[in-house]
Amino acid sequence: MKLQRFALALAGAGLFAASAVSGTAVAKADPCFSAVGWVKADGAVGSVDVIAGNPPKVKPLVDFKFFGAKASGSWYLAQNASATQLYYYGVFIQAGNLYRHTTYINQDTGAVTPKIAKVSGGWASFKTIATSNYSIAAPRHSYIYGLNANGKLYRYSQVGTAVKSLGNFAGFASFKALTVVSETPTYDTLLMTTTGGALYTVRIPVAASTKPVLKQVRKTGFAAYEAFTAHTCGVRGGSLIVGVDHDTDSAYLWAFSKFNGAATATTAYGKVPGTFTGVTTSPFTTHYDQLVGE
Repeated sequence: MKLQRFALALAGAGLFAASAVSGTAVAKADPCFSAVGWVKADGAVGSVDVIAGNPPKVKPLVDFKFFGAKASGSWYLAQNASATQLYYYGVFIQAGNLYRHTTYINQDTGAVTPKIAKVSGGWASFKTIATSNYSIAAPRHSYIYGLNANGKLYRYSQVGTAVKSLGNFAGFASFKALTVVSETPTYDTLLMTTTGGALYTVRIPVAASTKPVLKQVRKTGFAAYEAFTAHTCGVRGGSLIVGVDHDTDSAYLWAFSKFNGAATATTAYGKVPGTFTGVTTSPFTTHYDQLVGE
């Protein structure tokens, strides 16, 4: 089954180790790829592997039934302690509520069985969310970042099956798309775009009293995108970014060197084949793949 192949491949070690992003372009080695998933209006989940190249290529994966979602964080692939069960987990917003899902994969048949549980209410005013998952060493953290219609960026910690508010940051009224590009013991970094098309990194220290640090990567060119996905590419901190325009159901691919404001190098691969018909789009990754893009 294609879904089983995707799950097993994604769980393998050294997924992105063969490729590298240099100061100017992606090195000529085995190409990086992004695993991109989206929840459709009917609650089904579609997904593809987007393979870096000029032009980009895709490997479609089988759809499966899920639930309606207004916004979704990353989907993390994991396995149980005995390595007998593969599953995704993550959070999503539906009808103003935050839900946690555990989506089980039958390794013999490829069948997918999602189970959800309500975490909390009060999420109707959030436009989009992203999640971080620093899990490879202590101190670990698992955060939800939510962009609210009131112009503030909120942060929550995920503690067991509950969430705890860690406050908010003002000044984000002009922003719309966001995804996590770095997860470290001391900070997370978001990649965000404005309604005017500017692209920024937003470094948010783990320390609750510290304000975000914004760096402009590009002044224009990113106004069309309502969603981003990010995956590590290579061993030098590069990122493969897919931007999705939900108005036209289309996606575009870029490789970025390690983010460093306006000095960040970019390779634009252009339009990704196919249609991206999601209400919300998310990166598919694993519990152990840490993002190191900034």
